[in-house]
Amino acid sequence: SEDPSVTLFREYLKIDTVHPKPDYDAAVQFLESIGTELGLACQKVEVCQGRVVLVLTWQGTNPHLRSILLNSHTDVVPVFEEHWTYPPFEAVKDSQGNIYARGAQDMKCVSIQYLEAIRRLKAEGKSFARTIHLTFVPDEEVGGHKGMEMFVERPEFRALNVGFALDEGLASPSDTFSVFYGEKSPWWIKVKCVGSPGHGSRFISNTAAEKMHKVINSFLAYRESEKQRLKSDSSLTLGDVTSLNLTMLEGGVSFNVVPSEMSAGFDIRIPPTVDLKVFEEQVATWCRGAGDGVTYEFHQVRGLGQLGALCLSLPCLSPALSLPQKCMDQHITSTEESDPWWKAFSGVCRDMKLQLKLEIFPAATDSRYIRAVRHPAIGFSPMNRTPVLLHDHNEFLNEQVFLRGIDIYTRLLPALASVPPLPAEG
Repeated sequence: SEDPSVTLFREYLKIDTVHPKPDYDAAVQFLESIGTELGLACQKVEVCQGRVVLVLTWQGTNPHLRSILLNSHTDVVPVFEEHWTYPPFEAVKDSQGNIYARGAQDMKCVSIQYLEAIRRLKAEGKSFARTIHLTFVPDEEVGGHKGMEMFVERPEFRALNVGFALDEGLASPSDTFSVFYGEKSPWWIKVKCVGSPGHGSRFISNTAAEKMHKVINSFLAYRESEKQRLKSDSSLTLGDVTSLNLTMLEGGVSFNVVPSEMSAGFDIRIPPTVDLKVFEEQVATWCRGAGDGVTYEFHQVRGLGQLGALCLSLPCLSPALSLPQKCMDQHITSTEESDPWWKAFSGVCRDMKLQLKLEIFPAATDSRYIRAVRHPAIGFSPMNRTPVLLHDHNEFLNEQVFLRGIDIYTRLLPALASVPPLPAEG
């Protein structure tokens, strides 16, 4: 009696694509078989060894028009099975229709919703002017460096002739549906403090620990100010403020030795409303204020292609030297009614009486790579009245919410694929 779409969803959830050893081959074979069944053209692009992007294509009647890209990732984050009520890769459905599995929300649901919406439309004999491409990419959960970041630089991606993209969003516990038109820039910064070493029994001046104390105080004071700003203004969401966390501390060789060097790692997520150059100057000011011998370096650099994970060491006294070395773009997608893509998307939502909440994504998704090559992208996972459980224990999605998502995409795809030719398309 189970809906076949739900059965297919549960089959996909059972494929173990968890890091650090995701079974990408099984996922690609499963999705390719569905694409073949639906009569979609299949292409596999190996962006680097062992990392394949699967592209399924529903050709439009006017292939010269820019296409619609439906993106999803195949990998999922690790689990701690002792905290799960049901095994995380068995896709158990309880008596209330809740399907428990890693990836239920993030984001295997969307992958199957795309495919099942296309199944319905093709069964109805529909066709559209614009081509629809589905991309299933690896490694999003570890930064996308061996997935979408490489793919957007390849000729196979350019050949897709993308006009507008949909990618993942978040569940919403309220009646509203979250829609993400931009996202924060993730900066992973390591601060290193060098000072005078010596015996642990003495009051040594100019130590690395004293400098590190000042650094941490400066960074965490800013964290507290942003936390209070979010708390005091109900109109703000997590995506509107800069989040900052101390995530690593290193240093020392023995209890009785004052170390000559200490380092701290910070995870900072900066919204597109913040001037990145000004923010980096603030970071440099905090480091300079801690004393001499304090430097910082980036451990996540975007916009350098296959060198995207390169670590750049930057002296605090010359922060400007770093700016040409890393991507400073903060692209957002238009949500103005004058924009034809947004007009099509929001029009369907109005017709279906879906309440939308426009937000900046609080973390990072593959949409940032799509926007970086100048294509508008919206993050949207149609899951309202659902707790946000991505990366959490007991991740689940109710089957009725899942099926409602297929209904929504079945309405969205025709609208987007039927957007009239734009001026740039002749």
